[in-house]
Formats: sequence, C-alpha cells, structure tokens
Amino acid sequence: MAQDRAESTPEAEDVAAVLAARRKKLEKVAAMGIDPWGQRFDDRDWIRDIRARQSEIRLIDAAQQRHPLPAEFGTDGFDMRAWLAGKNGQDFEGPRVRAAGRIILHRDKGKLHFIDIRDWTGRIQLFVGRDQVGPENWEMVQCLDLGDLVGVDGILRPTKTGELSIFAEKIHLLTKTLDPPPAKHQGLTDPELRQRLRYVDLAYNEGSLERFLQRSQIVQSVRSTLTAEGFVEIEGPTLHTIAGGAAARPFKTHHNALDMPLVLRIALELHLKRLMVGGMERVFELGRVFRNEGISPRHNPEFTMLEVYQAYGDYRSMMDLTEKIIHNALQAIGAGTKVTWGEQEIDLACPFARRTYAELFTEHTGVDPNDWPGVQAYATKIGIEVQNRHPDVVVSEIFEEQVEDQLRGPVFVMDYPASICPLTKRKRDNPRIAERFELFVNGMELANAYTELNDPDLQKQLFETQLAGMDEADSMARMDHDFVRALRNGMPPAGGLGIGIDRLVMLLTGSPTIRDVILFPLLRPE
Repeated sequence: MAQDRAESTPEAEDVAAVLAARRKKLEKVAAMGIDPWGQRFDDRDWIRDIRARQSEIRLIDAAQQRHPLPAEFGTDGFDMRAWLAGKNGQDFEGPRVRAAGRIILHRDKGKLHFIDIRDWTGRIQLFVGRDQVGPENWEMVQCLDLGDLVGVDGILRPTKTGELSIFAEKIHLLTKTLDPPPAKHQGLTDPELRQRLRYVDLAYNEGSLERFLQRSQIVQSVRSTLTAEGFVEIEGPTLHTIAGGAAARPFKTHHNALDMPLVLRIALELHLKRLMVGGMERVFELGRVFRNEGISPRHNPEFTMLEVYQAYGDYRSMMDLTEKIIHNALQAIGAGTKVTWGEQEIDLACPFARRTYAELFTEHTGVDPNDWPGVQAYATKIGIEVQNRHPDVVVSEIFEEQVEDQLRGPVFVMDYPASICPLTKRKRDNPRIAERFELFVNGMELANAYTELNDPDLQKQLFETQLAGMDEADSMARMDHDFVRALRNGMPPAGGLGIGIDRLVMLLTGSPTIRDVILFPLLRPE
C-alpha cells in the first residue's frame, strides 16, 4: 500500500520498535553486500548548481524536435500540468547529473518512490522507479529511512506536475542512520535540545544550517572589508598573565612547566596596541575571548570579538569603518539594508545617526547628567544607590537601565564620561569627556570604539585609579606594567574598534538569542 514515510514519527510508534526496524534494515543492506557506511562518491554536483541547469531541459515533440521549456518554468504560479495538456506523446530530455544529500522526505507509492534530499546548498526531489533502477537497486531502496545519506545518478527533468526532479537511474547508500529524525512538521523545537544536539538541529530544522552558513559569509565579509582597507590580521595570545583590556572576570588556569598562574583573555586590545608601537599601523584580530560571567540571550562566556586599530585615526574614523563593515556584511548575505529582528524592521542604511551621551541621557530621563542633585534624586526614585559612589558611575548605571533599551538605532552614542573610560583619549576642550562611542541597535550594544589613549603617564595614573581598592590577589587588580612601558616607546594617535561578532550575526540574521548563532554554546551538564 502506498504510504508517506515522512508521516511515521517516534511519537506515533514505540521508539524501541523504530530503532529495531532501522537495525534490521542495516543488517539487510549489509547482507546484500552493500557497505551501509558508504564509500567515496566523486564528481557529484551541489544541488544548487543542479537546479541552475534546468535551462538545459528540452521538450521533444512528436517530430523529434527539441524545444526549450517556457521561460516561466520554475517560477511561482507556473502550471506545468496545464501547459502539458494537449502535448500527449511528448517527452523531456535533460542533462545527466549526480547528487548527494540527506533524505528529508520519503513518499512510497508502490512502484514509485518520491524522495527529497538536501545538501548544504538546497534540496531536490528524486523520482525513483522500480523499472528504471533495476531489481537489486530497488531492493536497497526499500531499506531507506528518513535521515539516510544517499547519492543518485540520473536525468534532470520535470515531473508532469512541474516539480524539477532527478529521475534516478541508480541510488547509492552513503550512510545508514540508526536514530530517527525529529517529528515531521515539528522539528527539534526545544531551544536547549537544539543547542545540545546541534548536529540534529542543523540536519533537520529549517533555516538552522542556512543561518550558520550566513555567519561564515558575514565573517568572511568582515575580513575582506578590513583587508581592502589595508588592515592586516594577526593572532594574539589566548593565555595572558594579566586580565586586561576590559572590566570582566577571567577564567583562571595554571601553567605547570613554568609554575605560573594564567588567565584566558577577556579582550584583544592591549596586545594589538603593542603591535602599533612596533609599526603595524593597521591591524585587527578576529578571535575568541572568555569572560567568567553570566549567560543570557545576549551573553555567552566564550564569544567572538573583532578588534581593529588604525594609526593616525580617531573614533570618527572608526564610525566610518563600522558603517562600511556592516554595509558590506549585509550585501554578502543578500539582505539589502533592512533586517527584521523580532517584531522590529531595522533600516541599516548608512550613515547611522550620531548622538551624544549627554543629550540622550537628558532626552530619556529629563535630567542633565552634570546636575548631580538632579541625578541623585532621579537615581533614588528608580532604586539606584548613590551614597559614596562617583557621580559618573551613577549616571552610567542610570543610562544602562533607562536609556539603552530605548535606542532603536542604529545610533552611535558619542562622548562618554571620561572617568569610566580608562583607555580612552580625552577631548582637548573638555577633559571630562572621553572620545568614545558605542553603537546601539534595538537596545543592544553592537560596537565600542575609542580614540586611543597613548599618553603613558596618564595611562598609568588611570590604571592606578581603576585598580584602587581591589584585592591584590584578584587577577583583575594587577597593573599591566609592560603595556605602559610599550606606550613609553611611542604609540601613534589611533582609533580602535571592537565589534561583537555574535551580536552582529544575531542582528543581520534576525536571530533572537546569541545561542542561535553560536554553534556550540556553553550548556549545563545533562
């Protein structure tokens, strides 16, 4: 009896019976002399390229004349069945193709099987007839299950309903799967299971593989943009003696041979600046950083950071570069300038808005950030402690809680209080303000940039102020004397930029959480 094998799910059957049936088919295939784990399968084409060959298909009329298919073939709304009406006795001639992929749909119609396979470029239907593949191959086809990896040799042509298909002449078993796929129409829906079983998520959940391929395209675009602008990529050390370049808790480790404590890097910054001292005028790194902190939809303890430094630039140079990086990444994934993130459509057309920290603070709180009594009153009203705290720290906490979530963006927030920016050059006409920006989109910080501080004496002083009162045993409380020494050797005035790559991919692919764009996020033990 004809059946749709895709309708058979573990929810509808006893799981043990399903597993046993798959094992039995494995044994049957092996008894046929077929390797159930496959062999090398050369010269196969990606499905995307096979589908692009539909223009080579010809209609053969009764006089054996060959005619191209209508230009509308393959487009939405084209009715192949209606077009074929009255063309009895006519047939199709198409190119010979070779494909491989995973079975994602299998419809058994007795003497015919319709099998959909997918590789990482697309999907296509296989038209498998008993007479066309022969009795031995047909017997093997009866042992196929959803999730199996198969190869096919055949002819590309449409069915009478207009479905572009490979009419199989031979099916090759490339790998037998022993576990059944997730239920049809449901996929792997539990978010934690999708992250824990990423291989299943990629194989069966619509859009998951495509999203991670887009991530690769975005990263490649970032590298291409920077290379075209004359930047060189380097690889800095992952093991540091001092946790520097950011205010974050590090992961600690120990080097046995040297008997010395080390930390995993929390930022890329300080080693890249050392390279500018040495004469590398445009330099960047795309690397993993590690922060021993909480997990949230926008935070993972291990994440990918881009840091860029340009000698003789400033934070305005970094604004221009940030716009170019994002614009080119959008083009790389074919997204135009508008993306949908949650319920918001965000227009990322350049240039982005540029607003000062102070004016945004006043706009969203009604308080001047320089009016300390007013700031105190507002902070107390919303439950923020003010006693024995620096005014700029209180202002910063208010900004994070009351302003950032309101920034739909994209908007460059410029000119932060200098006291909370220890690595940043001050404005010449107002040393209380640091030449720093953060880029916000839909309430999320996406990029952070400075005009870099290159005064070694001021840098040492700011480090000392920042570390004052911290426990000396804390790895974050140690002065990076070598970095200060590097500045004494002369670092050129420069602009520096950091972009969270995972957050950038979240935005450009419309993904709601950072775990959806990290292949293997940190998870609790099972």
